[in-house]
Amino acid sequence: MKHFFSLVTRGIILVILIISGYLFAQKPVHLQCEHLNDPLGVDIDAPRLSWQMDDSRLGAKQMAYQVWVGTDSARVARGEGSMWNSLKVHDDRMLVIYEGKPLLPFTRYFWGVKLWDADNRETRMAISSFETGMKQMQNWQGAWISDGPSFELNTQDVKPAPCFRKEFIAKKQIKEARAYIAVAGLFEFYINGQRVGNHRLDPMFTNYDRRVLYVTHDVTALLQQGNNAMGILLGNGWYNHQSNAVWFFHRAPWRDRPTFCLDLRITYEDGSVETISSDESWKSTLSSVIFNSIYTAEHHDNRLLQPDWYLPEFNDSMWKNPVIFRAAPAEHIVSQQLYPIRNVNKIVPKSFKKISNQHYIYNFGQNISGVTRLVVSGETGTEIHLKHAEIMRPGDVIYMNNVSEHYRPLDDSDPFGEDIFILNGKGEETFIPYFNYKGFQYVEVTSDKPINLTQESLTAYFMHSDVPPVGQVKTSNLLINRMWWAANNSYLSNLFGYPTDCPHREKNGWTGDANLAVEMGLFNFDALTIYEKWLADHRDAQQPNGVLPAIIPSSGWGFEWANGVDWTGSIAIIPWAIYEFYGDSRLLSDCYDNIKRYMNHVERVSPDGICAWGLGDWISVKASTPQMYTSTVYYYRLATIMSKTAKLFNKQDDEKHYVALAEKIKKAFNDKYLNTETAIYNNGTQTEMSTALCWGLVPEHLQQKVADQLAKRIREVDNGHLNLGMLGTKAIWHALSEHGYADLAYEIASQTTYPSLGYFIVKDSATTLYEQWEAIGERRESSLNHIMYGEVSAWFFRTLGGINPDPEKPGFKNTLLKPHFVSGLSHAEVSFNSPYGQIFSKWERQRNNKIHYKVVIPANATADFRVPEGYTLVKIAPLVDTSTDRQIKLEAGTYNMELKKK
Repeated sequence: MKHFFSLVTRGIILVILIISGYLFAQKPVHLQCEHLNDPLGVDIDAPRLSWQMDDSRLGAKQMAYQVWVGTDSARVARGEGSMWNSLKVHDDRMLVIYEGKPLLPFTRYFWGVKLWDADNRETRMAISSFETGMKQMQNWQGAWISDGPSFELNTQDVKPAPCFRKEFIAKKQIKEARAYIAVAGLFEFYINGQRVGNHRLDPMFTNYDRRVLYVTHDVTALLQQGNNAMGILLGNGWYNHQSNAVWFFHRAPWRDRPTFCLDLRITYEDGSVETISSDESWKSTLSSVIFNSIYTAEHHDNRLLQPDWYLPEFNDSMWKNPVIFRAAPAEHIVSQQLYPIRNVNKIVPKSFKKISNQHYIYNFGQNISGVTRLVVSGETGTEIHLKHAEIMRPGDVIYMNNVSEHYRPLDDSDPFGEDIFILNGKGEETFIPYFNYKGFQYVEVTSDKPINLTQESLTAYFMHSDVPPVGQVKTSNLLINRMWWAANNSYLSNLFGYPTDCPHREKNGWTGDANLAVEMGLFNFDALTIYEKWLADHRDAQQPNGVLPAIIPSSGWGFEWANGVDWTGSIAIIPWAIYEFYGDSRLLSDCYDNIKRYMNHVERVSPDGICAWGLGDWISVKASTPQMYTSTVYYYRLATIMSKTAKLFNKQDDEKHYVALAEKIKKAFNDKYLNTETAIYNNGTQTEMSTALCWGLVPEHLQQKVADQLAKRIREVDNGHLNLGMLGTKAIWHALSEHGYADLAYEIASQTTYPSLGYFIVKDSATTLYEQWEAIGERRESSLNHIMYGEVSAWFFRTLGGINPDPEKPGFKNTLLKPHFVSGLSHAEVSFNSPYGQIFSKWERQRNNKIHYKVVIPANATADFRVPEGYTLVKIAPLVDTSTDRQIKLEAGTYNMELKKK
């Protein structure tokens, strides 16, 4: 009996523990500083701190929060903030700005946050950290050094990459160490023979004469008490562009031999600090990287390789000393705070063909951006060429013209997309580029002497900015799933610290492509840090009169063409999208004066409200839309963004001005282009009708009639297919779906015949989105890896999943939940990791015209669910107030609904 009561007692205790664990398990999660996890090198004075709430209960919400910041994690855990204690704040914000004492450089700060839930119960504290960097320019101790004097002596034409080394002694036991390295160009960094970090192509591309980025690494584990050695290999990147092309980066005003500045800051166990810096004591030599171009390819001569050059006690007696001092390339040396480029995925060949022992073809089965890694043995001096391409013609012919057409080589020493590797003949050798990437699916390997390769000899790495995925789309239509995947592949292939148009032919930061793809990017990836960096590039590139170049960063090209409002409107469009998706207004604030200066210019050149400044509906299928038409649409769009932004920042005079400007543009536009009797704009093309609808220029009483005319045009004239260009493709999905034609939008999206997005996916088994509408072989091919038509992916989230940001409560604090149960699908499942947590939306057809719909709203967020037209809500669990009929307010929680078609 005693044993029985003991078991009962233990059981009761266990139940109490389980219950108490459930009651108090809710806690802050996903703590971030500056939208990054535990970042190093934070230089901003007032960093942003954010979190989410781990609470799946119905109606879960944050009633209050308290934040502590200090240098001692144990004290922070006890609720002591030596730098900042926000006290208890009765607010549901999950993104706050640091308001404590001034942050010191080179300091690790711990921060904790505690919440009060819907029942006013206190949660457990969660703790994270961030670490400051230089903070101010005067804290740098290192000098800018290189292996040669500056531009006037034409050292920029020296082909081999320089490498540098420095030995030093750490006399005491090391507690921690940080390396701060700023480079004009690119770098690979080694300590005691180990590569530092897993980033690629650091630092990111900027206008080098305005701003250069520095990177912070925790190198504690790589150092040792006693002898140490540092090694740095510098690459050209976009700083010293040695390959001629039509955008004139080889004539960039900043162009020079790569240079760097480094501080290695060592903190010893006794608290003392020692800084080893770049100075005249470093030695340099030319490396085995005999040529490197970010644009074309990279060449290595392994006969020149000096093994162990980055190890202590390496014999560097033949190296050059002293190195050359250089002026800092820019006034602003800024910490790089973003998700870095990495070799994200390893891809093995899908097929392999040996044509001869000097000729091999590899097919990786997927079009990617990145590099290949070759493992090979052969005779000394064997020269191997690796040609990367998107297209292989019948007969095993690699085709390059679609990606090399803008290249202007001076000779044949730098073939486009073609790496060169010269063997030293000392056993198995490995080649992988350090300072280049390409866009490719096929690789042709040729050699001047026999080599023995297998399918395993060559691997590929999908390289891009390593932004975390946040979205997922699964439907009953495999084509839709494939299209979503292909769009993501193109987006990632064009993300390298800035958004590009293609990963091969240009690698340019085309402003039009990027502003068209921003929403699809944000639905699928946590890309805020990339866009914040790129908008800083915008601010650097802007002229005093407000004008921006078509590509950013730019050597100076693009101020004279293609830089109108439909392209460079990115200065406003992207910050507004970031605000809607993240609820974070800092980027809008940082860009506000730049946007205003830009709009002042547009107003000067468009005094009557009609704008002629733009590129137009680029690469249209057949139909033609006047460039003045689309430019005026975008002028109106920018004016409305500015009016809302001015209201957000309580700039009342600006708000009045831009509201009036938007009305002026709208009236001028409709007076010029709208036939009020027929409800047709201009010639009634898909682009004309959809852009007017999507961006709000159609008078309210005519919106449905215009949508009806658009649908009629698609069905009767365009045979249910797309007939538009870039700007129309951005608008058409939403213009149709928001006006009762979601089924038609789906019909267009799921087409598999020309012209459609599904056409080349089915015909060519495409794994990315193309630049042109035709399939391979049907005309002169262009790029097979562009992102400008990717808005269809955002439509999957907005329409199939119904997940839409609410501009009145941005950052998905409230979601406008408007799913469409399109007739062509039996089910759709869409999820999105918002700043508050995952929003999940899944619907499935059942018998008797019923739909089962499941939705999950994360803690501290809400949703307005709009019952789709033509359906009746039969039941919902848990029960909520459905008295509003068509629109139902949902608190946080999981809901299961049954709807029936009328």
